[in-house]
Amino acid sequence: MDRKGTTTNLSNPQIHYSDESFWVKIKNFALTAGREVVEKALILYYTAHNPNVPAWAKAVVVGALTYFISPVDAIPDILVGIGFTDDLGVLLVAIATVSVYINTDTKAQAKQKMQDWFGK
Repeated sequence: MDRKGTTTNLSNPQIHYSDESFWVKIKNFALTAGREVVEKALILYYTAHNPNVPAWAKAVVVGALTYFISPVDAIPDILVGIGFTDDLGVLLVAIATVSVYINTDTKAQAKQKMQDWFGK
């Protein structure tokens, strides 16, 4: 990740991850994606912003979030009911891979943002 917090998805140089693109995707698709997908994305987002997380783990997170924000993926997000299943799978694999770096503060940040958006 460079100093701006962005990186390029090497498999498609047209797709870039940035904090701004993450928040736009979440804002536009939170209700469609559902609580579980949004919660997992937020956990990864806050994990990537933890200065104690090593670069390799941040790269895994950024890769998963890049897939999440990408308009091109295995199952188009516009398909109601199944459009975010592939995104959820990618997010879950990333969480499993970096789980040792997901701490209670990270989970609390994600939980608070979920409560702000969805209520209890």
